Amino acid sequence: MSDHFTINLDSISATQNFASEMAAKIQNPCVIAMTGDLGSGKTTFTQGFARGMGIKDNVGSPTFKLVSEYKGEHLLLNHVDCYRLENEKDFFNIGGEKYLVPDGAITIIEWSEKITNVIPRDAIIIDFKRIPEKPDVRILMIEGWTP
Repeated sequence: MSDHFTINLDSISATQNFASEMAAKIQNPCVIAMTGDLGSGKTTFTQGFARGMGIKDNVGSPTFKLVSEYKGEHLLLNHVDCYRLENEKDFFNIGGEKYLVPDGAITIIEWSEKITNVIPRDAIIIDFKRIPEKPDVRILMIEGWTP
């Protein structure tokens, strides 16, 4: 069984700071597969992660273009959004296979539950949850990575 832990983050900046610190610790190409409801913090996390990789560009949600690519200090960042995809077939139709074995890059996949069957076994899995009575709090359940 892979390592897993849960972290509670109480604000947008806490989510971004955690993601930035995580990015600074990941030095090798990998896939980060994110799940969670709309507005649960996936893009916010990715913005912080990009900052931790030394990316100065404005990182937004790639919902309409599906994939955004950014150049970090040591690795590239592929930001993939599967929200508008139906399944793995749609993912492969956009050339998704190259993002599953990233060469010199970290691939972050939002809405990875749409392509569960093709997520690499060694991917870091992050599930985002909101607490309705605490709108700024996010609970992240992280599998496959230890801080």
